[in-house]
Amino acid sequence: MAIMSFIFVFFFFSSLQPILSLYEDQVGLMDWHQQYIGKVKQAVFHTHKTGRKRVVASTEQNIIATLDLRSGEIFWRHVLGPNDVVDGIDIALGKYVITLSSGGSILRAWNLPDGQMVWESSLHGPKHSKSLLLTTNLIIEKDNSLIVFSNGRLNAVSCIDGEVLWKKDFEEESLEVQQVIQPPGSDFIYVVGFAASSQFETYKINAKNGELLKHESTAFSGRFSGEVSLVSSETVAALDSTGSILLTISFHNGKISSQQTPVSNLLEDSPGLAVIIHSSVTGIFAIKTDAATIFIRVIGEGKLEVVEKTNHETVVSDALTISEGQQAFALVQHAGSNIHLTVKPAHDWDSNLLKESIKMDQQRGFVHKVFINNYIRTDRSHGFRALIVMEDHSLLLLQQGAIVWSREDGLASIIDVTTSELPVEKAGVSVAKVELNLFEWLKGHVLKLKGTLMLATPEDIAAIQYMRLKSSEKSKMTRDHNGFRKLLIALTRAGKLFALHTGDGRIVWSHLLQSLHKSESCRQPIGLNLHQWQVPHHHALDENPSVLVVGRCGPSSDALGVLSLVDSYTGKEFSSLRLVHSVAQVIPLPYTDSTEQRLHLLIDADKHAHLYPKTPEAIDIFQSEFSNVYWYSVDDDNGIIKGYALKTKCSGNVADEFCFDSRELWSIVLPSESEKIITTATRKLNEAVHTQAKLIADQDVMYKYISSNLLFVATVAPKASGEIGSVTPEESWLVVYLIDTVTGRVLHRMTHHGSQGPVQAVLSENWVVYHYFNLRAHRYEMSVIEIYDQSRADNKDVWKLVVGNHNLTSPVSSYSRAEVITKSQSYFFTHSLKAIAVTLTVKGITSKQLLIGTIGDQVLALDKRFLDPRRSVNPTQAEREEGIIPLTDSLPIIPQSYITHSLRVEGLQSIITVAAKLESTTLVFAHGLDLFFTHYAPSRTYDSLTEDFSYALLLITIVALVAAIFVTWILSQRKELQDRWR
Repeated sequence: MAIMSFIFVFFFFSSLQPILSLYEDQVGLMDWHQQYIGKVKQAVFHTHKTGRKRVVASTEQNIIATLDLRSGEIFWRHVLGPNDVVDGIDIALGKYVITLSSGGSILRAWNLPDGQMVWESSLHGPKHSKSLLLTTNLIIEKDNSLIVFSNGRLNAVSCIDGEVLWKKDFEEESLEVQQVIQPPGSDFIYVVGFAASSQFETYKINAKNGELLKHESTAFSGRFSGEVSLVSSETVAALDSTGSILLTISFHNGKISSQQTPVSNLLEDSPGLAVIIHSSVTGIFAIKTDAATIFIRVIGEGKLEVVEKTNHETVVSDALTISEGQQAFALVQHAGSNIHLTVKPAHDWDSNLLKESIKMDQQRGFVHKVFINNYIRTDRSHGFRALIVMEDHSLLLLQQGAIVWSREDGLASIIDVTTSELPVEKAGVSVAKVELNLFEWLKGHVLKLKGTLMLATPEDIAAIQYMRLKSSEKSKMTRDHNGFRKLLIALTRAGKLFALHTGDGRIVWSHLLQSLHKSESCRQPIGLNLHQWQVPHHHALDENPSVLVVGRCGPSSDALGVLSLVDSYTGKEFSSLRLVHSVAQVIPLPYTDSTEQRLHLLIDADKHAHLYPKTPEAIDIFQSEFSNVYWYSVDDDNGIIKGYALKTKCSGNVADEFCFDSRELWSIVLPSESEKIITTATRKLNEAVHTQAKLIADQDVMYKYISSNLLFVATVAPKASGEIGSVTPEESWLVVYLIDTVTGRVLHRMTHHGSQGPVQAVLSENWVVYHYFNLRAHRYEMSVIEIYDQSRADNKDVWKLVVGNHNLTSPVSSYSRAEVITKSQSYFFTHSLKAIAVTLTVKGITSKQLLIGTIGDQVLALDKRFLDPRRSVNPTQAEREEGIIPLTDSLPIIPQSYITHSLRVEGLQSIITVAAKLESTTLVFAHGLDLFFTHYAPSRTYDSLTEDFSYALLLITIVALVAAIFVTWILSQRKELQDRWR
């Protein structure tokens, strides 16, 4: 009886743990997900007494979003297409968000509270032109029309249903419309612009029916240039083409008058060209030169008066109407580590409505834009809040001299990502400093036990969830034994580095790189990529790891390069270098020096190779491996692939011993009339191959063709390089190549007739999977190619292996002509699934899965076995035992295989996988406009316990087991004694 009781107790507690594990897997699979909107370029406040206060913003990433003014959280957002650039936004009637996009071709109205689209109008016209949105008179209830100028046409659109009420064409080919103006309370509209860049044109239009009331023009001896600043409803300011003459043009009552003023009269010793700063402040405008910014007031008949001159970086906001007939605007100036925010009335420059100084993080850079809003204080005076956009694309709300909230929206434009290990936890550190105290530890396990036994109250469940999310173990700044805690180092388009903790996604540090900061010597700095520079191992733990940031001073490949070395733990930029050569390609070499610095080759536009770091030890290591260094280049525009090797030190620059000339080994020239390169792919440098042989069903052995020099190239017909459907199936084809980059030998070539890009590909071990569109079948397809080495076919004889008569240990040369065979197959999805990013989970014997970024901005995991070229309709029993899946008409899409679950990574661009120390688990990071991070175990976590494993339950099970053994032993002794007495 006691034994039965023990077995019952044992199985009872054992059966509870899988239930807990299943629950933990479903809850704890996703680690963190962050949403961003990108760099704001326009913003409109909505602060009516009714409803929640919010700000509507449009960004450079073509996003429309509304943010909570209290916290900066996103209420709703819409991501428009890549070509649907937002030209203007505004709020109509207090309940509609009006957006003009696609070069002024699409006008939309969105419901302000929930973001639902109310209507959409198409505004096409006779020619392409500047787009202007005018909603000035919408504050008048009886007037519900929007005035839009786009595509050479002036339109009046009803803001109720989007119907075009009237339209007026401006068909003069040379006319460039600059402003559309409607004076307050009037029934007419001014349209002003330039004709042939030397003639000023003004049109007076009836706002009710679009009738032309008056047309006047005047010629200018020079030419106009740049933007036009609106000074008043009947006055504009402009610069000539030289930037040295300022023109003020008035068109009162249809009569045009102008006045010319040399900029030198207003700003003495002004180097460089002047530009007009866009603003809408009545009576005042600003011009900027390299030396200073000046603010000018227009007095009377075009007379100009300089009201202020500043040498600081200054940003001006648009005018804000604070009361009837009164406007205010904001100035933001930098002064050391502070920024000065000043709000002035438009009619009185000498007085200030607000003047504040806010301490600003220097890593945010300069202020790029400022938008202001007013509110009424308790004493009935005007208060102001300012929304500012910083150089690093971050967004901040300032109010009452403090930063209310901030958003790191620079993370919406990540260029490249690498990882860094966290420091090892030092010995001697008190447990109390890094762990919870004993009471909290026991309390946590008691709560987990109550949850396991289904005795937890709703408060207990909430506490358990809070403990999981805020676990100190997950967010520690030291390494863990499973390799889950790391730093994600991300480089953004703004030239800023971020270090994100994989535990909770928080920003550990951020640094705006000085090397990628705009300067006189580097006018257009661009970040290119990240590389691991120094990765200390256990014998050099006193050194911090560092990363190499590569950039260049311009968009062209021959622009001079810039380098930065940044400490991975602190974000400190300890070295910055402006190169005297360009950077067309960066090649990390598999060699390190005594300080664990990795050697890199930087290839310039002239194919010279420059070695970094420039140290004597590095050159000695490199010279010993000189003959083993090869690389290739791909010229997409001309369809040329070339292979190179090093020759000698640079002949033109003898003084630089770290520069080497290259020699061309081979070249592949694709016919430009029939093929255009669109995609290339290579193996990961750190990919480990578990086994080089593959045992197939009939006990035969196939040897994988393993080469780190394998290159996948995809080309399409030149006509098919555009969007899908731009050509017929007969005019389109897709050609794929597998090329050895050392010899230039084409190992495999395959043509898909009637197919088109874009192509996404992943290359691993001896196989490549690529994704494309089949025009004939009207569906997306995926194909797989596996390549095997036939030169090792003789090693199948076991007896040869026993006596050592085999070639497994014989050296392999890339120049030896390998005998290869390939197997390929094509598959399609049941749904029209478009892959926009493809990567691979990697680690040892764990089953490989493809991670596919879908057009729905989710990440789908697909088992590689579904893309096995040996699949057949009726596999044999031996093939089934091998793991070959029967061939079906299509690839399955299992809803549970979406590792992002119901979440979306808006604007998904890339998926990065990083191996953990556990063989079963891969760390997955996906980024676009959003960031997503999770742990993924394709074959389940067979080699570890879950993070929330209940040690309390294990302890109770052990105690119960010991007690049961002890009770059973006592009962057994008594029974034995009774049997003897009988």
